[in-house]
Amino acid sequence: MTKKQRFAYVMDWFLENAESSETELHYANNYQLLVAVILSAQCTDKRVNLISPHVFEAFPTPEVMAASSPDEVFEYIKSCSYPNNKAKNLVGMARKLVSDFNGEVPSTIDDLLTIPGVGRKTANVMLSVAFDLPAMAVDTHVFRVSNRIGLTDNSKSPLETERELVKYIPEKLLTRAHHWLILHGRYICIARKPKCGICGLRDWCKYYQREVVVGLSQKSE
Repeated sequence: MTKKQRFAYVMDWFLENAESSETELHYANNYQLLVAVILSAQCTDKRVNLISPHVFEAFPTPEVMAASSPDEVFEYIKSCSYPNNKAKNLVGMARKLVSDFNGEVPSTIDDLLTIPGVGRKTANVMLSVAFDLPAMAVDTHVFRVSNRIGLTDNSKSPLETERELVKYIPEKLLTRAHHWLILHGRYICIARKPKCGICGLRDWCKYYQREVVVGLSQKSE
C-alpha cells in the first residue's frame, strides 16, 4: 500500500464514521477560545471546561485581563497544570492583543506566534477552529496516531508530522482531520494500550499489522 492510498483510506473512513469534527473545548468567541487553548496545554479538555467559565466571568475581555496581574489570574486557574506559567502567559497574551491587535485575536500564524503562550500548535488550532483556515495542529494525540497508523514514517517532531499531514490530506479536510485524529487518539488509539479490537482503521494501520497480527501469528507457530 502506498502512502497516498493509506491517507485516502483513512480519510474516507473518518468521513463515513466520525461523529464529531469539533473541538471539545467550550467557548463563545475567539478570545475565549485562545484562553481555553492556552489552558489546555498538558491538561485535559474536561478540566479546562470546568475552569474556563470562571475565568471568562472574571476576565470577560482582553482589556479586563490585560489590566489584571498573573497573581489574580492564578487564583482562577490553580487547579490546572502549570498554573503559574499559564497565568503569566494569559496576562501577557491579553496585553499583546490590546497593544498590538486592537483587542482582537489575529488570523495569521506570524502574528499569532508573537503572542505569549502561543506556540505553533496553539496558533494552528486558532487558525483552524477560530478562522476555519486549512491548518494542522499537532498535539501528542495527532503525533502518536499519525506515526502508529503510518501516515508519517517515524516522524521525529510535531513540525515534521505537520508537514507530512498537510502534504497528503486534501486542504478542504485539514480542519476536520485535525479533530478526527485528536479524538481518535483520545478515545481509541490511546497511549498505553490502543483499543485495536474496536478500531475501524486497523486494516490500514501499520501498528496493528506489526504488533497485533504478526504477534498473534508468532504465538500460533
